[in-house]
Order: sequence, then structure tokens, then C-alpha cells
Amino acid sequence: MKLTKTNLDGVVIVEPNVFGDHRGWFMETYNEANLLEAGINIKFVQDNQSFSAAKGTLRGLHYQLEPKAQTKLVRCTRGAIYDVAVDIRKGSPTYGQWFGIDLTEQNKKQLLIPKGFAHGFMTITENVEVQYKVDELYAPECDRGIIWNDPIIGIKWPMDIKPILSEKDEKAPVLKDAENNFSYEE
Repeated sequence: MKLTKTNLDGVVIVEPNVFGDHRGWFMETYNEANLLEAGINIKFVQDNQSFSAAKGTLRGLHYQLEPKAQTKLVRCTRGAIYDVAVDIRKGSPTYGQWFGIDLTEQNKKQLLIPKGFAHGFMTITENVEVQYKVDELYAPECDRGIIWNDPIIGIKWPMDIKPILSEKDEKAPVLKDAENNFSYEE
């Protein structure tokens, strides 16, 4: 397993070792010992899966407030997405900055997104399945979001189209108006 740091402290690209032969391939999608060896100590408690039929579907930017904040380990198991993490930790040197990466069924990359970051993705193919682990159960009373096109954040989404959004995501506030109880800790 290869771990690559990004420009956002704590956001890590995870590349599993893939072993292939004439039958197909095999990989470990999660290995606690490998992450512990790299100094990442997370106990995941829930797995989630989503399906998006249409290209251009956008889910996010989502997060849960403390004390129910979630670390996520995201992967795309069918199709392709552009996955984004946004630093929303007040006082962080990268507050309001974002990182994006293509996660596809072919490249098998994953993105580890810690607490204190908003997360979202846009489907760049049709019939997309995304799976992710979280270290805290879903808590609707702590569920929050930020609008996908906040001009201050300035995410460069892969398609210049009006995305397909949920009603909740259409009404999400900009970062400066979003409820947020995260603080940066060195």
C-alpha cells in the first residue's frame, strides 16, 4: 500500500497493491496495520455505498459537526469520480483550500479525508458506485454542507455543466455562512 500526502495536512491518497493474473486481480482495500505503521490510527465503524446513474451528478460538500465528525476513506468501485476535500478547520493555514483527484475503478486509488474537512464528488461517467468507510456513525442532527460552487473556495470541477444535485445540496450555504465547529490543531 502506497500513501501519498497532499497539499492539505491529513488528506492522503491511498494506493493499494493490486495483484493480477489471467483470472483477474486481487487487492487489500483496507489494512489497519499498514495505516498504523504510517501513523494513521483510525477505527472505522460504518461502510457506505452510493450509486449515481447520470454523469455530472454531484454529491456534497458534506461533513458532520463535532462530536460526530467523520474521517472517510473513499473509493470508486464502478465508473469514475472527481473526489474533493476542503479544509474547513478554523485557523488552519490551508483553511478554505481544496484538493481534488480522479478516483476510478481502473486506478483503484482511495482518498483518506480526516475530520475537519468537507467532502464531495462529481461523477465523470455514468453508472457510478462509490464506497467509503467512516469512523463515526451517521448523525442527522450533525449533518451539514457547503455549496459546491462557493466562489471563495473555487473548486475546479471536471465538467463545466450545471450538475445534478439533491435539494439539500442546492440549498447549502457558502463556507463563511456554514455552521462549523472545527478548529485547527498543530
